[in-house]
Amino acid sequence: MNGYERISAALKGLHSDKTPIMLHNFMMAARERGVTMEQYRNSPKVIAECFIAAIEKYQYDGILVDVDTATLAGAVGVHVDFPVNDAARTHFGNVENLEDVIHLKPAKVEDYKYIQIWLEAVHLLKDYFKNEIYIRGNCDQAPFSLASMMRGAQNWMMDFMMMETDELVINLLEYCTDATTQFVKLMAQTGCDMVSNGDSPAGPEMISPEMYSKYAMPYEKKIVEVAHHKGIAYALHVCGNTDVILDQMMLTGADALELDYKTDTIKIYEALHDTTALIGTIDPSGVLALGTINDVQKKTLELLEIYKNSNRFILNAGCAIPPNTPSENLKMMIDTARNFR
Repeated sequence: MNGYERISAALKGLHSDKTPIMLHNFMMAARERGVTMEQYRNSPKVIAECFIAAIEKYQYDGILVDVDTATLAGAVGVHVDFPVNDAARTHFGNVENLEDVIHLKPAKVEDYKYIQIWLEAVHLLKDYFKNEIYIRGNCDQAPFSLASMMRGAQNWMMDFMMMETDELVINLLEYCTDATTQFVKLMAQTGCDMVSNGDSPAGPEMISPEMYSKYAMPYEKKIVEVAHHKGIAYALHVCGNTDVILDQMMLTGADALELDYKTDTIKIYEALHDTTALIGTIDPSGVLALGTINDVQKKTLELLEIYKNSNRFILNAGCAIPPNTPSENLKMMIDTARNFR
């Protein structure tokens, strides 16, 4: 089986010859290619070359094409800082008062330079690998997360504490859903095999499960439905300990959940193993970047043992792999999975 076939099988719950591996390694891929994040984000050709080189070096199965963590925010008018050697970031929102939501111009994300670069990079990779390697076109922020960037994280949390009615919050979430939907539809046109979004501010470390159920999950579900209407698979990523919202995350209809090491793997297995693929969940910093090769082997084996009786598993770090991760650590994680019985 090739990489595309292994990951496709995992999403369907079918047996694979080896453990499927998909890496969230865009910053590490750029670093190992010798390019800055500034060079990376500004050239679809450079992005594609970084991932092609990483595939050749590590021989994994699926590429998660990520570019920055604030691209969609920039497309809807949020000020974005673009460091030369780090991923882009936002520091404050562009919606000073919730009342301003009704005056927002309709989103048109395709006009944003960095959206087009991202789309072209995915197209180049799909054209290069065809159906040999599985291509996942990440689409940056899910609606709740995008709304957090537009308001600023602190203001967004205060909105829920101070509001007398949630009408304006809903209006902003609907605006963000439209923007995210646009990106997903554009990404689907690249020929990629899967799309995905991150919605980490919607996790239990930031809001209650009840708030997630009302203000995040329904909008995530809408995005999943758009992806499925376009005929492609969908993965949802939420950082932190998601133990108490696993059942609700599954209600989105996502084909896969990308979860991190803080979530109890036994609980993940019990909730997901029959219906939904898990992508993860190795600690990217404490284990992959800062651990020894023995630490990496140990944690990888623990995860593989838990999931050995389910086909719905794709090995990855639980979040983005730091650029300073030792090559030997990443190779150990991959070799351990390849040699697992």
